[in-house]
Amino acid sequence: MSRIGKKPIPIPTGVEIVVGEGNLATVKGQKGELVKQLPRCLEIQISEGQAVVSRPSDKKEHRSLHGLGRTLLANMVEGVSTGFARNLELVGVGYRATKQGDNLVLSVGYSNPVNIIPREGIEIDVPAPTKITVRGIDKEVVGDTAAMIRKVRPPEPYKGKGIKYENEFIRRKVGKAGK
Repeated sequence: MSRIGKKPIPIPTGVEIVVGEGNLATVKGQKGELVKQLPRCLEIQISEGQAVVSRPSDKKEHRSLHGLGRTLLANMVEGVSTGFARNLELVGVGYRATKQGDNLVLSVGYSNPVNIIPREGIEIDVPAPTKITVRGIDKEVVGDTAAMIRKVRPPEPYKGKGIKYENEFIRRKVGKAGK
């Protein structure tokens, strides 16, 4: 039995889950609305403030999709109720981030600044010149946007310069040995 899949999903007040035909799940909350296609083989029961995802059999395919379906639904519920955020840091002399309207402008050592236009539903904040916060209700889109920003200048292993996640550990290498 899937340890993750059998856990019930608590539904906070103000969040509404509707599972349509073909397991098309719609979750509405105070932050917005998310629609996602869940695996068709799963059964979703909603009752008294919680949702339970179950599988029809113990086939390998059903077992592998059980935990996935439950996690997708739980992330949708958390997203519309509290939202998701990913923090990034710029490390390097002269590296900085600014906002121009909704766009993010990065000065990270290239000859021209890099302009990043966020996707719909994503909010990018710059609380400090070396800190970036990506917020949204869809966990997948927040993670993709943060990865896209990090890809502009990934951290290098010798000095650690680049754009890194807030708690990311950069494995350092020893440079050339001087004589």
